[in-house]
Amino acid sequence: MQLKVQVFLKAAVLDPQGKAVLGSLHSMGFTEVGDVRVGKVFSIQVPDGDPETVKLRVEQMAAKLLCNPVIEEFAILP
Repeated sequence: MQLKVQVFLKAAVLDPQGKAVLGSLHSMGFTEVGDVRVGKVFSIQVPDGDPETVKLRVEQMAAKLLCNPVIEEFAILP
């Protein structure tokens, strides 16, 4: 089973990399873009098992290692 963990800075935290990408998009003519937030995605492969148990274990991994809860949030993607 493969799950993805998406990690982003919290909305209240300044994202300088996102602002740099936004500025570049605007300078390239993509002026319709209002904001950009840059994050990361972890693709985690685990042996097949009970889907709820696997998801719970991946949530624990994200909370303990993959995400800094002070400044980041995470979501588990299928």
